[in-house]
Amino acid sequence: MSMAQEFFPTGATPFRPARDERLGADGDVVIIGAGLAGLFTALKLAPIPVTLVAAAPLGQGSSTGWAQGGIAAAVGSNDDPALHADDTVAAGAGIVDPNVARFVAAEGPERIADLVAYGVPFDRDAGGAFALSQEAAHSRRRVVHVSGDRTGAAILDALIARVRATPSIRVLEGYEADELIMADGRVEGVRLVRTAAHGKEVYEYFPACALVLATGGVGALYAVTTNPTYARGEAIAMAARAGAVIGDPEFVQFHPTAIDVGLDPAPLATEALRGEGATLVNASGERFMLNIDPRAELAPRDVVARAVFTEIAAGRGAFLDCREAIGARFASAFPTVYALCQKAGIDPSRELIPVAPAAHYHMGGIATDARGRSSVPGLWAVGEVTATGLHGANRLASNSLLEALVFGARAAADVRQLERGTRHSPRTDLQRVGDITADHAVARGAAVARLRRTMSEHVGVVRTAAGLKKAIATLRDIERQAGADRVLANMALAARFIAVGALLREESRGAHARSDFPAGEASFAARTFLTLDDIDDIGARASVIAPSSWEWQAGAAR
Repeated sequence: MSMAQEFFPTGATPFRPARDERLGADGDVVIIGAGLAGLFTALKLAPIPVTLVAAAPLGQGSSTGWAQGGIAAAVGSNDDPALHADDTVAAGAGIVDPNVARFVAAEGPERIADLVAYGVPFDRDAGGAFALSQEAAHSRRRVVHVSGDRTGAAILDALIARVRATPSIRVLEGYEADELIMADGRVEGVRLVRTAAHGKEVYEYFPACALVLATGGVGALYAVTTNPTYARGEAIAMAARAGAVIGDPEFVQFHPTAIDVGLDPAPLATEALRGEGATLVNASGERFMLNIDPRAELAPRDVVARAVFTEIAAGRGAFLDCREAIGARFASAFPTVYALCQKAGIDPSRELIPVAPAAHYHMGGIATDARGRSSVPGLWAVGEVTATGLHGANRLASNSLLEALVFGARAAADVRQLERGTRHSPRTDLQRVGDITADHAVARGAAVARLRRTMSEHVGVVRTAAGLKKAIATLRDIERQAGADRVLANMALAARFIAVGALLREESRGAHARSDFPAGEASFAARTFLTLDDIDDIGARASVIAPSSWEWQAGAAR
């Protein structure tokens, strides 16, 4: 029996969410992360006291602000949530939970209405209806946007203004979480760290009656990424150390059209460009997608990313050609991408844009149910940090912001309905628990570079068993050498979850491609669930089940 067969047994133990019946006694509801998921959840919790913890000033350091494409929602006159759900299931390569796809698509229009009420100025046509874009693998034009490609930034602007004006929401800026504090098997708080003068790191304990992780993705674990610096996957490691189940970690989506001009992070050429007719060509001018998929440039992202990867690996290069389809309209239709190209010395209305795949989105993360509950009492999670079952092996374009909205509202509703225990105080302050002179910060740079290089080389667009085993060994070594540097240790652990999941899945499915197992296998048409014990002992049991057998879905999704 192969190692993978041991991890994909028939009738394995499923992920089960915590059965919380009340909130903890002390502290606010604490939300870690201030992108769309964190901000929206905080607003939906009002007037319950919430403390929102942000690593950077609000509006900075979040992937949301960089989102160009928009939000997918069935708001068009010729669209229907059932069609949106069908497209989501089809893109997910056999392991999307159809029940999750249905309720997310059904609740999408209401969540868009929430954003309108919060002041998001979505683009409209002459008749006042939403101006809708078409993106890859969607059967309808259903992507709402702002100023063509400023959707994420506009959403952040509106939500931040509303958060600042909400008395029940307290914002702590400049703090990062590095450890969840447990008591009697339940999350009761979080350890926060901020960098003070002279490189000193100040550690402070913050109690929480409920903790919501909304920290985003893992892109910064890779050498080439479209994600901001803070997208390091640390919350996955923190949750795993607290006992949480991690779902589908092997599925990392690589965006096929990062602008390849040597910047870190890599600027993004939005999918909407191809939706408007832009094509992909190699250095010879050949439109290579025509020979790969009947949908050509509008094939799912995993298909396009592998095709771009193949062209580059073969020395032919890959370029986005917008000259004919968009041309002189580029600056007005896509101002963000136009400015990025201009900064790199490219006129996209007249020149080809060099592109390459870049780590863009993580379909895996902390396993949650339909209410955002993890397997650990007191811990919820929303947004990209989660594995909800919506994306399967390959996320449908513009479903990420939608997922953050729907699950943010659901998690807030779940927290609100729980009976609160006896409160010791109406609002709790930070409690300083120690200072450390951060001598490790200098050494961290070299270790992080090694980690990112390892992930891109061995856990990237195309993977092999030999490369994955080498990556796991390297990541273990980095984790051991991290010592007191919890940031580095958490990054290495999150990366190891991805690599172990990829090693165990001996097939190719969606965004996970194995050159040594190039075909999909029916026996792997299931989701992956791993714990810290599982990845520490490769021979241990991993919980992998088909979505249809999830016990909690029938009740929690109603």
